[in-house]
Amino acid sequence: MSDTLVLLDHATDGSLRAPVRELVTIARDLPGAVRGVWVADGAEPSPATIAELGVLGVTHVHRLVADGDLHVAAALAAGLATLLAETGAHLVLAVSTFENKEAAGHLAVASGAAVVTDVDSVVWSDERLVAGKTVFAGTWTTSTAVRTPLAVITVKPNSVPVTDAPEPVTPQVGDHAVALDAGVGRVRLVERTEQPASDRPDLTSAHVVVVGGRGTEGDFSSVEELADVLGGAVGATRVATDEGWIGHEAQIGQTGVTISPRLYIGAGVSGAVHHRGGMQASGTIVAVNSDPDAPIFEIADFGVVGDLRTVLPQAAAELRRLKG
Repeated sequence: MSDTLVLLDHATDGSLRAPVRELVTIARDLPGAVRGVWVADGAEPSPATIAELGVLGVTHVHRLVADGDLHVAAALAAGLATLLAETGAHLVLAVSTFENKEAAGHLAVASGAAVVTDVDSVVWSDERLVAGKTVFAGTWTTSTAVRTPLAVITVKPNSVPVTDAPEPVTPQVGDHAVALDAGVGRVRLVERTEQPASDRPDLTSAHVVVVGGRGTEGDFSSVEELADVLGGAVGATRVATDEGWIGHEAQIGQTGVTISPRLYIGAGVSGAVHHRGGMQASGTIVAVNSDPDAPIFEIADFGVVGDLRTVLPQAAAELRRLKG
Protein backbone atom coordinates (compact mmCIF):
# COMPACT_ATOMS: atom_id res chain seq x y z
CA MET A 1 0.00 0.00 0.00
CA SER A 2 1.19 3.52 -0.83
CA ASP A 3 0.27 6.95 0.52
CA THR A 4 -3.04 8.12 1.98
CA LEU A 5 -4.93 11.23 0.86
CA VAL A 6 -6.82 12.99 3.66
CA LEU A 7 -9.55 15.41 2.62
CA LEU A 8 -8.92 18.55 4.69
CA ASP A 9 -12.40 19.87 5.41
CA HIS A 10 -12.09 23.44 6.65
CA ALA A 11 -14.10 26.43 7.79
CA THR A 12 -14.45 29.68 5.88
CA ASP A 13 -11.65 31.21 7.95
CA GLY A 14 -9.21 28.53 6.82
CA SER A 15 -9.15 26.56 10.09
CA LEU A 16 -9.42 22.78 10.08
CA ARG A 17 -12.64 21.03 11.00
CA ALA A 18 -12.02 19.11 14.22
CA PRO A 19 -12.63 15.57 12.80
CA VAL A 20 -9.86 16.07 10.22
CA ARG A 21 -7.30 15.69 12.99
CA GLU A 22 -8.72 12.23 13.70
CA LEU A 23 -8.32 11.27 10.04
CA VAL A 24 -4.64 12.21 10.10
CA THR A 25 -4.14 10.27 13.34
CA ILE A 26 -5.64 7.18 11.66
CA ALA A 27 -3.66 7.66 8.45
CA ARG A 28 -0.33 7.88 10.29
CA ASP A 29 -0.70 4.28 11.48
CA LEU A 30 -1.15 3.03 7.90
CA PRO A 31 1.66 2.31 5.42
CA GLY A 32 2.95 5.26 3.40
CA ALA A 33 2.95 9.00 3.89
CA VAL A 34 -0.02 11.18 4.82
CA ARG A 35 -0.96 13.74 2.15
CA GLY A 36 -3.60 16.41 2.70
CA VAL A 37 -6.06 17.60 0.04
CA TRP A 38 -7.20 21.21 0.40
CA VAL A 39 -10.12 22.27 -1.79
CA ALA A 40 -9.30 25.78 -3.00
CA ASP A 41 -12.64 27.49 -2.41
CA GLY A 42 -11.51 30.94 -1.35
CA ALA A 43 -10.45 29.92 2.15
CA GLU A 44 -6.70 29.41 2.27
CA PRO A 45 -4.72 27.47 4.88
CA SER A 46 -3.02 29.92 7.22
CA PRO A 47 0.62 29.44 8.28
CA ALA A 48 -0.72 28.25 11.65
CA THR A 49 -2.87 25.62 9.92
CA ILE A 50 0.07 24.40 7.84
CA ALA A 51 2.19 24.21 10.98
CA GLU A 52 -0.54 22.26 12.76
CA LEU A 53 -0.72 19.78 9.88
CA GLY A 54 3.03 19.34 10.14
CA VAL A 55 2.75 18.58 13.86
CA LEU A 56 0.10 15.98 13.02
CA GLY A 57 2.41 14.38 10.43
CA VAL A 58 1.06 15.57 7.05
CA THR A 59 3.95 15.61 4.55
CA HIS A 60 2.20 17.31 1.61
CA VAL A 61 -0.74 19.70 1.21
CA HIS A 62 -2.22 19.57 -2.31
CA ARG A 63 -4.38 22.59 -3.14
CA LEU A 64 -7.05 21.28 -5.48
CA VAL A 65 -7.82 23.99 -8.05
CA ALA A 66 -10.43 23.69 -10.81
CA ASP A 67 -12.31 25.82 -13.31
CA GLY A 68 -15.56 24.67 -11.70
CA ASP A 69 -17.04 24.51 -8.20
CA LEU A 70 -15.35 21.70 -6.28
CA HIS A 71 -18.21 21.68 -3.78
CA VAL A 72 -20.20 19.82 -6.46
CA ALA A 73 -19.70 16.13 -5.64
CA ALA A 74 -18.88 15.07 -9.20
CA ALA A 75 -16.27 17.83 -9.54
CA LEU A 76 -14.61 16.95 -6.24
CA ALA A 77 -14.53 13.27 -7.23
CA ALA A 78 -12.89 14.14 -10.55
CA GLY A 79 -10.26 16.17 -8.74
CA LEU A 80 -9.54 13.37 -6.28
CA ALA A 81 -9.31 10.83 -9.11
CA THR A 82 -6.61 12.81 -10.90
CA LEU A 83 -4.76 13.40 -7.64
CA LEU A 84 -4.82 9.66 -6.88
CA ALA A 85 -3.30 8.98 -10.29
CA GLU A 86 -0.65 11.67 -9.91
CA THR A 87 0.47 10.76 -6.38
CA GLY A 88 0.03 6.99 -6.61
CA ALA A 89 -1.98 7.04 -3.38
CA HIS A 90 -4.34 4.10 -2.82
CA LEU A 91 -6.62 5.46 -0.11
CA VAL A 92 -8.78 8.55 0.44
CA LEU A 93 -9.96 9.30 3.97
CA ALA A 94 -12.74 11.81 4.53
CA VAL A 95 -15.08 12.84 7.32
CA SER A 96 -18.50 11.16 7.09
CA THR A 97 -20.72 13.96 5.83
CA PHE A 98 -23.49 13.88 3.24
CA GLU A 99 -21.30 15.82 0.81
CA ASN A 100 -18.24 13.63 1.24
CA LYS A 101 -20.21 10.40 0.96
CA GLU A 102 -21.78 11.60 -2.27
CA ALA A 103 -18.34 12.45 -3.64
CA ALA A 104 -17.10 9.00 -2.55
CA GLY A 105 -19.82 7.37 -4.67
CA HIS A 106 -18.83 9.41 -7.74
CA LEU A 107 -15.17 8.56 -7.18
CA ALA A 108 -15.97 4.85 -6.89
CA VAL A 109 -17.81 4.88 -10.22
CA ALA A 110 -14.97 6.74 -11.91
CA SER A 111 -12.08 4.69 -10.50
CA GLY A 112 -13.49 1.33 -9.40
CA ALA A 113 -12.53 2.07 -5.81
CA ALA A 114 -14.13 0.32 -2.87
CA VAL A 115 -16.25 2.56 -0.63
CA VAL A 116 -16.84 2.06 3.10
CA THR A 117 -18.80 4.77 4.92
CA ASP A 118 -19.44 5.73 8.56
CA VAL A 119 -16.52 3.70 9.95
CA ASP A 120 -14.92 4.18 13.35
CA SER A 121 -11.58 2.46 12.73
CA VAL A 122 -9.17 1.77 9.88
CA VAL A 123 -6.20 -0.56 10.30
CA TRP A 124 -3.68 -2.39 8.12
CA SER A 125 -3.99 -6.11 8.76
CA ASP A 126 -2.78 -9.14 6.74
CA GLU A 127 -1.60 -6.88 3.92
CA ARG A 128 -4.97 -5.18 3.44
CA LEU A 129 -7.11 -2.37 4.79
CA VAL A 130 -9.75 -3.35 7.33
CA ALA A 131 -12.46 -0.88 8.33
CA GLY A 132 -14.56 -1.31 11.48
CA LYS A 133 -18.15 -0.04 11.70
CA THR A 134 -21.46 -0.66 13.43
CA VAL A 135 -24.49 -1.74 11.38
CA PHE A 136 -28.17 -2.61 11.85
CA ALA A 137 -28.92 0.38 14.05
CA GLY A 138 -25.74 -0.17 16.03
CA THR A 139 -26.53 -3.74 17.06
CA TRP A 140 -23.61 -5.37 15.21
CA THR A 141 -19.94 -4.44 15.02
CA THR A 142 -18.37 -5.51 11.73
CA SER A 143 -14.96 -5.57 10.04
CA THR A 144 -14.82 -4.87 6.32
CA ALA A 145 -11.74 -5.97 4.38
CA VAL A 146 -10.94 -3.93 1.26
CA ARG A 147 -10.05 -6.14 -1.71
CA THR A 148 -9.56 -3.49 -4.40
CA PRO A 149 -6.41 -1.49 -5.26
CA LEU A 150 -8.15 1.79 -4.43
CA ALA A 151 -10.39 2.63 -1.46
CA VAL A 152 -12.44 5.58 -0.26
CA ILE A 153 -13.35 5.49 3.43
CA THR A 154 -15.42 8.01 5.38
CA VAL A 155 -14.92 8.13 9.15
CA LYS A 156 -17.43 9.20 11.80
CA PRO A 157 -16.30 12.08 14.02
CA ASN A 158 -15.18 11.28 17.58
CA SER A 159 -13.95 7.83 16.54
CA VAL A 160 -10.34 8.05 17.77
CA PRO A 161 -8.36 10.33 20.12
CA VAL A 162 -6.15 12.80 18.30
CA THR A 163 -2.38 12.45 18.75
CA ASP A 164 0.59 14.30 17.28
CA ALA A 165 3.21 12.66 15.12
CA PRO A 166 6.33 11.38 16.91
CA GLU A 167 8.37 13.81 14.80
CA PRO A 168 6.85 16.99 13.30
CA VAL A 169 7.42 17.64 9.61
CA THR A 170 7.26 20.65 7.31
CA PRO A 171 4.48 20.04 4.76
CA GLN A 172 5.20 20.76 1.11
CA VAL A 173 2.37 22.91 -0.27
CA GLY A 174 1.57 22.88 -3.98
CA ASP A 175 -1.28 23.42 -6.42
CA HIS A 176 -2.96 20.62 -8.32
CA ALA A 177 -4.99 21.93 -11.26
CA VAL A 178 -7.97 19.88 -12.42
CA ALA A 179 -9.57 20.17 -15.85
CA LEU A 180 -13.22 19.18 -15.49
CA ASP A 181 -14.81 17.44 -18.46
CA ALA A 182 -18.08 18.47 -20.07
CA GLY A 183 -20.09 15.86 -18.17
CA VAL A 184 -19.04 17.22 -14.79
CA GLY A 185 -19.60 20.77 -15.99
CA ARG A 186 -23.30 20.10 -16.58
CA VAL A 187 -23.84 20.35 -12.82
CA ARG A 188 -23.54 23.87 -11.46
CA LEU A 189 -23.93 25.27 -7.97
CA VAL A 190 -26.18 28.27 -8.52
CA GLU A 191 -26.66 29.45 -4.95
CA ARG A 192 -25.27 28.86 -1.47
CA THR A 193 -26.90 30.10 1.72
CA GLU A 194 -24.71 30.26 4.81
CA GLN A 195 -26.29 29.05 8.03
CA PRO A 196 -26.60 31.66 10.78
CA ALA A 197 -23.50 31.79 12.95
CA SER A 198 -23.70 29.86 16.19
CA ASP A 199 -21.41 29.42 19.16
CA ARG A 200 -22.45 25.78 19.43
CA PRO A 201 -20.17 23.11 17.93
CA ASP A 202 -21.02 21.33 14.69
CA LEU A 203 -23.54 18.54 15.29
CA THR A 204 -21.57 15.81 13.54
CA SER A 205 -18.33 16.50 15.42
CA ALA A 206 -19.59 17.64 18.85
CA HIS A 207 -18.39 15.72 21.91
CA VAL A 208 -21.73 16.41 23.65
CA VAL A 209 -25.13 16.34 21.93
CA VAL A 210 -28.48 17.09 23.59
CA VAL A 211 -31.40 15.81 21.51
CA GLY A 212 -35.08 16.72 21.67
CA GLY A 213 -37.88 14.50 20.44
CA ARG A 214 -41.66 14.37 20.35
CA GLY A 215 -41.76 14.84 24.12
CA THR A 216 -40.61 18.44 23.78
CA GLU A 217 -43.92 19.27 22.08
CA GLY A 218 -42.07 21.90 20.11
CA ASP A 219 -40.41 23.67 23.04
CA PHE A 220 -36.64 23.19 22.66
CA SER A 221 -35.70 25.87 25.20
CA SER A 222 -34.66 23.44 27.95
CA VAL A 223 -32.79 21.28 25.42
CA GLU A 224 -30.86 24.30 24.16
CA GLU A 225 -30.20 25.55 27.70
CA LEU A 226 -28.63 22.25 28.76
CA ALA A 227 -26.62 22.03 25.54
CA ASP A 228 -25.21 25.51 26.11
CA VAL A 229 -24.23 24.73 29.71
CA LEU A 230 -22.42 21.60 28.51
CA GLY A 231 -20.88 23.31 25.49
CA GLY A 232 -22.67 20.84 23.24
CA ALA A 233 -24.72 20.73 20.06
CA VAL A 234 -28.49 20.44 19.71
CA GLY A 235 -30.03 17.57 17.75
CA ALA A 236 -33.52 16.30 17.07
CA THR A 237 -35.54 13.29 16.02
CA ARG A 238 -37.34 13.02 12.69
CA VAL A 239 -40.70 13.81 14.29
CA ALA A 240 -39.39 17.09 15.68
CA THR A 241 -37.98 18.20 12.32
CA ASP A 242 -41.03 17.06 10.36
CA GLU A 243 -43.24 19.09 12.68
CA GLY A 244 -41.11 22.14 11.92
CA TRP A 245 -40.00 22.59 15.53
CA ILE A 246 -36.34 22.70 14.45
CA GLY A 247 -34.44 22.66 11.14
CA HIS A 248 -33.92 19.39 9.23
CA GLU A 249 -30.15 19.84 9.53
CA ALA A 250 -30.55 18.82 13.20
CA GLN A 251 -32.16 15.46 12.40
CA ILE A 252 -30.28 12.42 13.71
CA GLY A 253 -30.99 8.94 12.39
CA GLN A 254 -30.96 6.70 9.34
CA THR A 255 -32.42 9.49 7.18
CA GLY A 256 -30.49 12.22 9.00
CA VAL A 257 -26.95 12.62 10.27
CA THR A 258 -24.99 9.96 12.12
CA ILE A 259 -23.28 11.04 15.33
CA SER A 260 -20.96 9.39 17.83
CA PRO A 261 -20.43 11.92 20.65
CA ARG A 262 -18.84 11.06 23.95
CA LEU A 263 -22.10 12.05 25.66
CA TYR A 264 -25.60 11.81 24.18
CA ILE A 265 -28.60 13.13 26.13
CA GLY A 266 -32.02 12.31 24.69
CA ALA A 267 -34.94 14.33 26.07
CA GLY A 268 -38.42 13.18 25.13
CA VAL A 269 -36.88 10.76 22.63
CA SER A 270 -38.66 7.42 22.33
CA GLY A 271 -35.72 5.61 20.76
CA ALA A 272 -37.26 4.38 17.50
CA VAL A 273 -34.96 2.17 15.45
CA HIS A 274 -34.40 4.75 12.69
CA HIS A 275 -33.16 7.26 15.30
CA ARG A 276 -31.02 4.69 17.10
CA GLY A 277 -29.24 3.96 13.84
CA GLY A 278 -27.80 7.47 13.93
CA MET A 279 -26.69 7.66 17.57
CA GLN A 280 -26.19 4.22 19.06
CA ALA A 281 -22.41 4.48 18.68
CA SER A 282 -22.36 7.28 21.28
CA GLY A 283 -20.00 6.81 24.21
CA THR A 284 -22.44 7.41 27.08
CA ILE A 285 -26.20 7.55 26.49
CA VAL A 286 -28.48 9.39 28.91
CA ALA A 287 -32.25 9.24 28.42
CA VAL A 288 -34.94 11.46 29.95
CA ASN A 289 -38.49 10.31 29.22
CA SER A 290 -41.78 10.28 31.11
CA ASP A 291 -42.62 6.85 29.65
CA PRO A 292 -40.76 4.12 31.60
CA ASP A 293 -41.32 1.70 28.71
CA ALA A 294 -39.69 3.91 26.08
CA PRO A 295 -37.32 1.81 23.89
CA ILE A 296 -34.45 4.23 24.42
CA PHE A 297 -34.07 2.98 28.00
CA GLU A 298 -32.98 -0.38 26.54
CA ILE A 299 -29.73 1.16 25.29
CA ALA A 300 -29.28 3.97 27.81
CA ASP A 301 -26.36 3.91 30.26
CA PHE A 302 -28.33 6.20 32.57
CA GLY A 303 -32.06 6.82 32.49
CA VAL A 304 -34.36 9.30 34.19
CA VAL A 305 -38.12 8.69 34.18
CA GLY A 306 -39.55 12.17 34.45
CA ASP A 307 -40.76 15.31 32.71
CA LEU A 308 -37.96 16.84 30.65
CA ARG A 309 -39.27 20.33 31.46
CA THR A 310 -38.40 19.64 35.09
CA VAL A 311 -35.35 17.40 34.77
CA LEU A 312 -33.37 19.40 32.19
CA PRO A 313 -33.58 22.81 33.93
CA GLN A 314 -32.61 21.17 37.23
CA ALA A 315 -29.62 19.51 35.56
CA ALA A 316 -28.57 22.80 33.95
CA ALA A 317 -28.85 24.66 37.26
CA GLU A 318 -26.79 22.03 39.09
CA LEU A 319 -24.11 22.09 36.40
CA ARG A 320 -23.87 25.87 36.70
CA ARG A 321 -23.53 25.55 40.46
CA LEU A 322 -20.73 22.98 40.12
CA LYS A 323 -18.92 25.22 37.66
CA GLY A 324 -19.02 27.97 40.30
